[in-house]
Amino acid sequence: MLEKGKISIRQLTIFVMLYTVGSAILIIPSILASKAKQDAWIAALAGICLGLLVIPVYMALAKRFPKMTFAEYSEVILGKWLGKAAFALFFIYVFISAVLTLRNIGDFLTTQIMQQTPIQAIHICVMVVVIMGVKLGLEPLARAAELFFPWVILLLIMLFVMLAPQVEIKNMQPVLEEGFFPVLKATISIFTFPFLGSVTFLMIYPSVNRIEKAGRAVFTGILLGGLILTVITVLSITVLGPEQVARHSFPSYAITRKINIGHFLERIEAILAIIWILTIYFRLTVMHYALVLGIAESLRLRAHRFLALPLGVVIVAFSIFSVPNSTYLSTFNKTTLPIFIFTIALLLPFLLLLVAVLRKVNRVK
Repeated sequence: MLEKGKISIRQLTIFVMLYTVGSAILIIPSILASKAKQDAWIAALAGICLGLLVIPVYMALAKRFPKMTFAEYSEVILGKWLGKAAFALFFIYVFISAVLTLRNIGDFLTTQIMQQTPIQAIHICVMVVVIMGVKLGLEPLARAAELFFPWVILLLIMLFVMLAPQVEIKNMQPVLEEGFFPVLKATISIFTFPFLGSVTFLMIYPSVNRIEKAGRAVFTGILLGGLILTVITVLSITVLGPEQVARHSFPSYAITRKINIGHFLERIEAILAIIWILTIYFRLTVMHYALVLGIAESLRLRAHRFLALPLGVVIVAFSIFSVPNSTYLSTFNKTTLPIFIFTIALLLPFLLLLVAVLRKVNRVK
């Protein structure tokens, strides 16, 4: 284990919550409403339940190898070359997630806030800050997340309160108009993104100072993040209506433009933008950190932080050239990505755990 820093259970909870909310706070209402319409909130709650059910699989691996990351114990379980192949699949998943997350940042800022700014400039500026965070290490990142967490919660509460007068409950009716199948499709979507994304923390668990309580921290973080996404989805549907939400690329940002209290307090969509920028920064930084650490451990390098810059350059390049436009990205997120995430983030860890149990592999390093 190359990372010597340690984080607390509280910091892990905050990390998981911010990671879960991440870019999902802007796009998940649209994804759910396009499949389940006014029943999107049911899918969100069902997705939380499924997301919580996966935690025992991840924690079983973490507790079986408490001082090893995914990159290390995959080789212990499967052997050197099969283990490296398993980590390569994990790496590809996290890398693609990082590329898409960075692209989401660029698309949002260039279409909603900074229309005249080249998307390349935004990607470079964001990645510079991410690289700085990774080079500082896990402990400073955790302390920064702990510092910003109360502000994220405060801004969310303010947003929910100010949107309350715009809510129209009739937009959520009738319930289950088209049956349960559309809700099931939407549930699978939110289950794969963002809840299965917590597999990335398999690279971070060895840095938790009390690994025996990490499961509770992840449970709490996913639950909090899921509830925030559910409330945002409900507000989006009740304020805009399910048809409008399904058509919007960023419906949760659109609803903040509806805030109007006494013709004095209005057009304060910057609140959601601040929340989103904070949460997505920590999401992208955690993924970048996991990639850097994983490469170093897989290649048996003596240090890992020097990889932050070259890998950041590669991510920026892929975020520009591999995604031709926002329509392509939206279609990919709704169709191909869920299948890919399900395979890597659920089936692969489950297979590793099954093989470890059958071979009775247990390593405390």
